[in-house]
Amino acid sequence: MSKRNSAAAKTAARERLRAERERQAKRAKVKRQLVVAGSVVAVLAIAGGIGYAVVQNNKPSYWEGLKDAKVTAPANTTGTKGTTVVIGKASAKKTLKEYEDPRCPVCAQFEQTVGSTVVKDVDDGKYKIQYIGGTFIDNHDNGVGSKNALSALGAALNVSPTAFLEYKSALYSTKYHPEETTDKFKDDSYLIKVANTVSALKNNTTFQTAVKKGTYDAWAMAMSKTFDNNKDGVTGTPSFVMNGKTLTADSSGNPPMSVADFTRVVDAALKG
Repeated sequence: MSKRNSAAAKTAARERLRAERERQAKRAKVKRQLVVAGSVVAVLAIAGGIGYAVVQNNKPSYWEGLKDAKVTAPANTTGTKGTTVVIGKASAKKTLKEYEDPRCPVCAQFEQTVGSTVVKDVDDGKYKIQYIGGTFIDNHDNGVGSKNALSALGAALNVSPTAFLEYKSALYSTKYHPEETTDKFKDDSYLIKVANTVSALKNNTTFQTAVKKGTYDAWAMAMSKTFDNNKDGVTGTPSFVMNGKTLTADSSGNPPMSVADFTRVVDAALKG
């Protein structure tokens, strides 16, 4: 082999080696760029996901979003946003304020024991009742049953005051009132099932449509706000107020839970 051939071969080999190194360097650069780009996309995706989650978590719930919504008030109501619900004969001189929460177990006990007495007194013109519905029990378990049931009560009130009272009684009955820890009133189908036990509401499509569409959902929130901002100092249910005074059965401030106690304190208030 000549020295020239040997030198040429070496030069060619060096050139091939240089070219290979350049190709490797280019591939490495492209790979780095892809890795960086992929990392940026991943970070943006994660950031976007976190941002979306934060927005979703901070987004007001359906019911919270109704606090400032336009209110459709049921028939048979008066006052701001229809939150004044007074039932009884015009001749009745005094009004008994009745504070209740649909999910309240003690309210259920009261209605089961004394509810029929209240209805009779109202029918007899002994006094009117003003219903103020609260929804604070929902706050204990992030529930919606009190609000949903209050909306359904609005739909019943839109039918008639009698339908309202009978439906309220049915919701509080031993058969249909759930345990406080069970948010059963959140289901429209259950509320309609209970309503079908009330003659004025049985298969009443107007009532059922209002429940399903949430026609009185905003009204329920407005009523709940009335409860929360009441001037009577009421913080729990059931509570009864007449002449600006809370009616209690004893010195401990317990509500009257028997017919005898209820009649006694109401009669005393009527004389006052």
